[in-house]
Amino acid sequence: MKKFVYFLFALLLVFNFNSFAQTKGKLVIIGGRQVTSIVKKYVELAGGSNAKIIIIPNAGADPVENSELQKKEFAELGAASDYLLFTKETADADSNLKKLDGITGVFFLGGDQAILARDMLGTKLLDKIYKFYDNGGLVGGSSAGAAIMSEVMITGNELVNKDSTVSFVTIEKGNVETIRGFGFLKTVIIDQHFLKRKRHNRTIAALIEHPELIGVAIDESTAIIVYADDTFEVIGDSQVLVYDPTKSKNIREDESGNLGISNMKLHVLIKGDRFNLKTKEVIE
Repeated sequence: MKKFVYFLFALLLVFNFNSFAQTKGKLVIIGGRQVTSIVKKYVELAGGSNAKIIIIPNAGADPVENSELQKKEFAELGAASDYLLFTKETADADSNLKKLDGITGVFFLGGDQAILARDMLGTKLLDKIYKFYDNGGLVGGSSAGAAIMSEVMITGNELVNKDSTVSFVTIEKGNVETIRGFGFLKTVIIDQHFLKRKRHNRTIAALIEHPELIGVAIDESTAIIVYADDTFEVIGDSQVLVYDPTKSKNIREDESGNLGISNMKLHVLIKGDRFNLKTKEVIE
């Protein structure tokens, strides 16, 4: 009888733990120039005709116009949506926090990811989005809304090269500016518009200076869906490149600040490919 009571007690502990356990949601990270097939998949993951999506446009120069265009696209795919207009000072207004009640998706628009970080880091608004994601919610973003997903975030600014007629033509120490992003992904640096804008140099340079992270570089019209088990799937029309310096050797620089690295691993992924962020391997 005593053993049976202990057994029941153990079952209750497991039941209660599972009842309160949190399950991360999904991320849809779009490399820019989003295409209908990707947005349609986002809407499907958000609940389809039952979706209630909140749009956050702060990165862009014209938040109202950009939000209305995105709202229209979601509506054409059968999803209801609304958007927030706020500054750093007004982010935590009750009206903004209330709009997050009952949502099924959050979507960050493109523009300048540093503005998103400036306006939202340290706010109750972002904390509420973190809680939404940690409890199974869907978070997506395109372009700047993709870059913001990683904790170490490329801003797009150069710190050494001041020639505005060329960009990221070197792989040198201290040139790629990184700041804190939202950190939905802790072990990854995200880059976007990747192949179209030839951004290899800045991703490689950032990773040589952060060799404990991997780089996930997403091209335009392409996205990854990151699942709760830390795997992701490629969707869309182009490719995703994964750079893995975590087992590289001989990181070095010369007298001019040029960076070197040996044995950095590279994966070129296409639609349908899956990748495990824990094992850092393609899923066959």
